[in-house]
Amino acid sequence: MKKKGFIQYLSIGTIGLHLVSGVVVGVLIGYFLDKHFNTSPWFTIIFFFFGVAAGFRNMYKDVQKYVVSQEEEENSPKR
Repeated sequence: MKKKGFIQYLSIGTIGLHLVSGVVVGVLIGYFLDKHFNTSPWFTIIFFFFGVAAGFRNMYKDVQKYVVSQEEEENSPKR
């Protein structure tokens, strides 16, 4: 089945969402750990970088899935 229009834009839009959500979750975890252990800003900084790494990892996986689906679409026989 061929992806068209709005559905294709939604799948591309999730790539950026995964990048941002990784950073947000990392910062929130770090912030609450800093509050609990009174170590501000160390856990926030550390988990910020973990969030960035997780976001890029998720983004890479999403791009790979998108590329594979596009290649399959191009190589599928036309009806």
